[in-house]
Amino acid sequence: MQRFWDKEFYAGLGLKVGLEVHRQLDTSHKLFCKCPVLPYSKKFHSKILRHMRPTLSELGLYDPAALMEFKTKKEIVYCLNRDTVCTYEMDDAPPFEMNREALEKALVIGTMLNLNLVDELHIARKQLLDGSIPTGFQRTTLLGICGHIMVNGRKIDILHLGLEEDSAREVSDRGHRRTYMTDRLSIPQVEIVTAPLMETPQEAAEVGQAIRRLCHLSKMCRTGLGRARQDVNVSIDGGTRIEIKGVGSLRDVPKLVHYEALRQKALIELKDTAISRGIDDSSFGWSGDVTELVKQQACFGFVWGPKSVAQAILLKNCQGILATPTGPGRVFAHELSDRIRVVACLDTLPNLVCSDNPEYFDLGPMFDEIRTMAGGKAGDAVVIVLGPEADVVSADLEIKARMVEMLKGVPKETRRPIPGGATRFERVLPGRDRMYPDTDLPPIVLTGEAFDLAKARAPASLWDKEAEYRELGLSKSQLERLFTQGVWELFDHLVEKVALKPTILAYLLLDWMPYLKRQQVLVPEADIFIELFAKEKDWAQKEAAAALAFAVGHEVHWKRKGRGNE
Repeated sequence: MQRFWDKEFYAGLGLKVGLEVHRQLDTSHKLFCKCPVLPYSKKFHSKILRHMRPTLSELGLYDPAALMEFKTKKEIVYCLNRDTVCTYEMDDAPPFEMNREALEKALVIGTMLNLNLVDELHIARKQLLDGSIPTGFQRTTLLGICGHIMVNGRKIDILHLGLEEDSAREVSDRGHRRTYMTDRLSIPQVEIVTAPLMETPQEAAEVGQAIRRLCHLSKMCRTGLGRARQDVNVSIDGGTRIEIKGVGSLRDVPKLVHYEALRQKALIELKDTAISRGIDDSSFGWSGDVTELVKQQACFGFVWGPKSVAQAILLKNCQGILATPTGPGRVFAHELSDRIRVVACLDTLPNLVCSDNPEYFDLGPMFDEIRTMAGGKAGDAVVIVLGPEADVVSADLEIKARMVEMLKGVPKETRRPIPGGATRFERVLPGRDRMYPDTDLPPIVLTGEAFDLAKARAPASLWDKEAEYRELGLSKSQLERLFTQGVWELFDHLVEKVALKPTILAYLLLDWMPYLKRQQVLVPEADIFIELFAKEKDWAQKEAAAALAFAVGHEVHWKRKGRGNE
């Protein structure tokens, strides 16, 4: 298995990785209205239906991601809970004044990131036509630029910090209908964007962990499932920036980055192969209806609907290209399948079959017949798509467009993680044309008083705190978990007042107290620690754990392992 920290290997690829970390702020109400922030729920009282349409940017241009979403012809359904949304979220009322609590907490995080904070906020609209925000745009603002954090002794630049409203939760996406729950909609969140300075997959994960610990240290952010997400930007030499969106766990980052780097390498090599064969844009021109021909083949895995049609596309000189591996369990044909799954809404798999797939080698005579119809030859590949006629026409265009992109190498895309560490196409990468000024909200002037308050509320720097814990002998795991489990303040309070080794105290707080809680035992408070362990004594770890358990009425009997014991 590839070592995710192997600098020499990834330097050979020219790997560059950057992060966009999204963390919800711990506020009582939402960013631009007074709706409360409540736990996520499946409860809803009504539904509304929307269709999204793109708008021109300030320069009179359309964003490519917005145009792609428009082609999907999606119906967007929102499930509304009257306890968590109002007319603002549905774009039936103008925004209220920005949540000052959210702004103040975001400034604390900006101070901790050593950013140059702006003195005047301008609200912008970021166009999002995937339906995740009913208005079709997300309100966002820039808080600071040009900061840094220290990770493993290396300075990592922070490009900027944004304050924005969170999107709705997608609960289903089938065919031409996508459904969202709106309880998460408009919750204040910060976006922390790093420079693309990480050189290995492991370093990317470590930087993400450092930002996570910094947010925990600030006490300004929400914790728990669904409160934090990462977008990972990956590129290699000869490739382009690919955004892996919505990575929920930092443990997944190394594998995702590694396989994305290898995918880009495979696509670059595929481009060279195609050019060497003389393949160009004109190689993908023919397509034709093969409905009756395909109906005769009972072994196809296609699901035939009442109005389904089958269409074949001839790819000249492309035999073998669709079977080129691009990731774990994936070949280039999956790139085509993913594209038509998203854009043409052909999400019942298999949504295409191709002559390069070994499962269909016994259908060689049928593929030969299609080649004859198209005026092709033995070295040509054939792709067949099935579905409603309008969707098949859309799929035909998308397959040809993706094959043209193959000749350029790595297309700019936003991709989603899938199990195993690979990713799949989500949409084309948005550009700057999706941003434009918000006309509903005036600029917000930040005074010196606001900056002074942020500095006063900001704790000691994360790396200074970590250096202090390392001097106490804590392991890297203990150091990280003190922040992520939120017990560093209790540790700081007790470490000078008890006669325990810092490592044993950390064990009791991080491992033993959660164990007692799982046993439904009253969790000990700080006073019990001081009362038990204030006197000088050479406490062993198990002895201290047993004493603490006994103090709260839980008896522990340690089993001694011996030969033959399990």
